[in-house]
Amino acid sequence: MSQPAKAGPAAIKIVCGLGNPDAEYAHTRHNAGFATIDAVATRRGVRYWKSEAGAQVASITVTDKDGVKREVLLAKPMSYMNTSGGPLSKLARSHHVKPAEILVVHDEVDLPAGVVKLKLGGGLNAHNGLRSIADKLGSRDFARVQFGIGRPPGRMPVADYVLRELKGAFLQDFELTVERAADLVERTL
Repeated sequence: MSQPAKAGPAAIKIVCGLGNPDAEYAHTRHNAGFATIDAVATRRGVRYWKSEAGAQVASITVTDKDGVKREVLLAKPMSYMNTSGGPLSKLARSHHVKPAEILVVHDEVDLPAGVVKLKLGGGLNAHNGLRSIADKLGSRDFARVQFGIGRPPGRMPVADYVLRELKGAFLQDFELTVERAADLVERTL
């Protein structure tokens, strides 16, 4: 259900997962980005996170196709989703990272639940977290891993749907999608 990664225009230097920092949001669709970053960190043996520029940040080492090792920052902005651009732009400036070297992982209602997809630049699909990032970076030219969560059932407001705590089979399906999203992030690095 995931699409193969395509080579981006630049080597990724920051992978930023979008979510909300409070514990009450931990098992919600809106925290798909945080959950994916945590999965990548676990796979890479991250044991240390630090607070930097309003985000929780960890460093991993990846090896390029030509065998060259380089550092990639994993980031979880500790502001709320709608203001994620502030911490990410500060982090990017302090590490001299261009928008094209950033990969953002976010929930996407316009993709069916369980689908993950790589997108390079483009529109923001009315996603307030992406809008904040584009605004603060002054560019839409960052890569995204879109984590499909599907549309809410019936007339349920999108906000209620994305912030509802997941349980049972819904949580299990979400966790499987987290692993697919982490696979896609790792292939993109």
